[in-house]
Amino acid sequence: MADGAAGPANVLFLMTDQHRADTLGAYGNALAHTPVLDALAAGGTRFDRWYTPTAICTPARASLLTGQAPFRHRVLANHERNVGYLEDLAEGTFTFVEALRAHGYHTGLVGKWHAGTQKDAGAFGFDGPELPGWHNPVDHPDYLAYLDEHGLPPYAISDRVRGTLPNGGPGNLLAARLHQPVEATFEHYLATRTIELLERYAEDFRSGARPFFLELSFFGPHLPYILPDEYFDLVDPADVELPRSIAETFAGKPPVQANYSAHWTFDTMPIETTRKLIAVYWGYVALIDREIGRVMDALERLGLVDSTAVFFTSDHGEFTGAHRLHDKGPAMYEDIYRTAGLLRVPGGPQGQVRTEFVSLLDCTATILELAGIDPAPAVDSRSLLPLVRGEQPDGQAGWAEDIVCEFHGHHFPYPQRMLRTDRYKLVVNPDSTNELYDLATDPDELSNVYRHPEMTPVRRALMRRLYQVLRERGDNFYHWMTTMYDVGDVDHDPTQSGLDETTYAGEVPA
Repeated sequence: MADGAAGPANVLFLMTDQHRADTLGAYGNALAHTPVLDALAAGGTRFDRWYTPTAICTPARASLLTGQAPFRHRVLANHERNVGYLEDLAEGTFTFVEALRAHGYHTGLVGKWHAGTQKDAGAFGFDGPELPGWHNPVDHPDYLAYLDEHGLPPYAISDRVRGTLPNGGPGNLLAARLHQPVEATFEHYLATRTIELLERYAEDFRSGARPFFLELSFFGPHLPYILPDEYFDLVDPADVELPRSIAETFAGKPPVQANYSAHWTFDTMPIETTRKLIAVYWGYVALIDREIGRVMDALERLGLVDSTAVFFTSDHGEFTGAHRLHDKGPAMYEDIYRTAGLLRVPGGPQGQVRTEFVSLLDCTATILELAGIDPAPAVDSRSLLPLVRGEQPDGQAGWAEDIVCEFHGHHFPYPQRMLRTDRYKLVVNPDSTNELYDLATDPDELSNVYRHPEMTPVRRALMRRLYQVLRERGDNFYHWMTTMYDVGDVDHDPTQSGLDETTYAGEVPA
């Protein structure tokens, strides 16, 4: 155990990509095939209000790495659709992995990196194969060597599912049938490589040499959902209940949402295809759960269960037909901002459910505290350990009764800020109409009540609270809000000139 450690020395961090919380049995899906993750929830803490700081891969992963909100670390878009933002963290930026290594930890990452372009995981000190990009790199030499070593067939697909783009071209591939056995899937390969690294780390840990942090980061269930027969057909589409937000009309919503729906070709496919896509997506989650089970079995076989904290979460969610959308984008709905968050700490309460607003960002400080390292450099992160231990925070130490999320664009710049409270959600869209949802009466976020007169007091209170949080953080998005909305009393010079009567006391008398 590291010097001064406040908890177990080892960390197993299980992560998926673009994963809806409602695909897990632990989060209420009666048709889910997720016994491993459900058992993790039953043996630890399930967070019901766990949010991503931003619903896009690279910025969210950079936030996990640094403990900084996206506006602060400034890596704001995925490389593949970058619109001019930074693509790598600035030199000297604090990362938890470098802090762990400095304290004697093994640090491993098997799977998706996608937290920068020029700097790969190895540049920050992670062991493991370099696997670049946003989707399963099925042409990667190490994967091909794995197939060859085990006499497994190569990647091949059929039954492609796609719609038609607004310009008449073929839409993005959404799903396909994979002609490989489960043992040949990229997911099985990732779990195998993780177990191999875990076995290596276990030897050093048992000898007292070094604790470890090991992350298994799946590329799925991000679309396209490419699965072997067993999982492609696991869930009967007839059993799938369509999301109620499939009734989305986009009336009173920012026009970009309807444009995104067209980009993702929703209306060019029959509703039966949507049911099948949801069924295949759930099958993808089931495959990942199976592979996580192999890693959890190895953890037990190696005698590491009682010395290892286990996290499970995702970088963000997925629409999968909700709001007539796929993927993610400039629409700050619960489908893509609220994700699963599970944490089991040896000796901690079992089957606990917490309802505080927490964030993927908070994993950073939690990892550091588990290792006995000062979490202060992770400036926008807060350790979850008091909640996991069952403590009831109060007073100044209590958790905020709301959470702020942000978005900066994908395909094109599109800045957004969101405030989510127990009942309401406010989304500020500077180029368009703002959004306000009453989640008590409209949990599917179909009716934008921002301009409803009876909502004026709520709108004013939320706008002022969002403004306050952005000001405290130093997120300069607040400048637009200063002049455009009712943000309450302003205690600073909104012009930033420093030359007029708002700040300059040396006025010459008339």
